[in-house]
Amino acid sequence: MRRIFSIIAALAFLLPIQAKEKEIIKTGWNLGPLPVVGFDSDLGFQYGVCCDIFNFGNGSNYPKYDYKINIEASTYTKGSSILRTYGDFKTLIPDGKLFFDVTYFNAPKFGFYGYNGFASEFAPDRKGYHFMSRKQFRVLTSIQKKLTGNLNLAVGLAYYNIATDHLNLKDYDGLETLYNVYVNNDLIRSDEKNGGNVTQLRAGVVYDTRNHDSDPTDGVNMEASLVFAPDIIDGNGYSNLGLHFCFSEFVSFSESERLTFACRTLMQLNLWGDMPYYFTNNINSMFFRKLYTEAIGGNASVRGINRNGVLGEGMLMFNFELRWRIYDFKFINQNWQIAANPFFDTGRILQPYRLEKQKESGLYSGKETKTHYSAGAGLKLVMNHNMVLSFEAGRAFDKNDGEGLWTNVGFNYLF
Repeated sequence: MRRIFSIIAALAFLLPIQAKEKEIIKTGWNLGPLPVVGFDSDLGFQYGVCCDIFNFGNGSNYPKYDYKINIEASTYTKGSSILRTYGDFKTLIPDGKLFFDVTYFNAPKFGFYGYNGFASEFAPDRKGYHFMSRKQFRVLTSIQKKLTGNLNLAVGLAYYNIATDHLNLKDYDGLETLYNVYVNNDLIRSDEKNGGNVTQLRAGVVYDTRNHDSDPTDGVNMEASLVFAPDIIDGNGYSNLGLHFCFSEFVSFSESERLTFACRTLMQLNLWGDMPYYFTNNINSMFFRKLYTEAIGGNASVRGINRNGVLGEGMLMFNFELRWRIYDFKFINQNWQIAANPFFDTGRILQPYRLEKQKESGLYSGKETKTHYSAGAGLKLVMNHNMVLSFEAGRAFDKNDGEGLWTNVGFNYLF
């Protein structure tokens, strides 16, 4: 961790701090094709292709865009692969916007650490023990419409098809896994062990005063929604009603907006019904910021903790960052920024999942649910305030949340 902060400090001295220059105003269509070259401690090295397509209209609202479309196809060396397209259309609906996401994930080695965080035993020395197989196909669309001022009504529809199984990789033949142990002890029930279908109806409000979408330096963003998931396809009785609440705030310390404090509070609760185990890790946001929408653990939630490491029916997490814009420059007729973001993340389960059954089965560690902590830092390369290339590294405070340094190379700020 000391090395990360040393690198950031060195950059501060090596790169001159510029006075704020007049930015190039972008208009019309702008394409940002890129090779996908990344790394995630949980997934391995990533390679593939992606393209960001922006339309800035006549430039009067720059750096805000009228349309954004993203296309990505990539794979990881540990076997996972991604096919994705999403779009954010801000002028298609008068005083509103339309968002859609269509994604297919294939993860033949997907982390599974049991229920309720520290209530499950962590056995990192057992080969393959904390892995299973998961495939997910998701389709989501959300519409936002202005009510008054910065307050908006939002509605959405989502569908997930999730297939789960034991670890099928050749190098792990015959090894016992936690997934199999949970299946044998009915902590994962027979009607859910191979996954299923989830359909969601979402409705809520969004309050947004941010000056930018992708790298805001001022304002707040709040989403509060009810999420109803009727079990209309599988008919296994996993209908439920949930509450999703997310609040982010951004405060700059000077007019130059070079130093910004950013914080996020995210809470989800199950208000009624029963949910299948394979959906306890989903974040039910209407407008995605990250490729993965999973908590707690991984690059979309509490960074530095094992991905998919803390499962519960209801959870709460906080993210704090200090975003420092170190250097501005122009290149290939685009506006660029180099930034750093030391961070501190924390999260905990508010509603345990099948805790009594976990205790009865003998798969309870004896540890009560408590708060999980992590910290780290990142570097960002930002183009036109809208495309953010990201490197982050962090570490969990408790070795039961993950050992070693977690790293991620990808896109976007966390929030």
